[in-house]
Amino acid sequence: MNNSAIGKSWDEVRAELFTPQELKEMESRVKLMHAIADARKNKGLSQRELEKISGVSQPVIARMEKGDNAKIDTIMKILIALGGELSVTF
Repeated sequence: MNNSAIGKSWDEVRAELFTPQELKEMESRVKLMHAIADARKNKGLSQRELEKISGVSQPVIARMEKGDNAKIDTIMKILIALGGELSVTF
């Protein structure tokens, strides 16, 4: 859908701003962060409670859940604390 105020749809703008690889990376990051946030909430844990069982500080957890980049070791600490595991598919 075109926005007459700017003349282009968001999909068109995204395609101009980002490469297909960058778009796929962003999509994967968002899926992972949503999965972590959903798992935490489904277990009835606050970010502070997750901090206690994972060793990852609450502010880092909050930034991660908002989509900021996180180191793989940080992600792994949280996944393990939530009873999850990392799976890679091709």
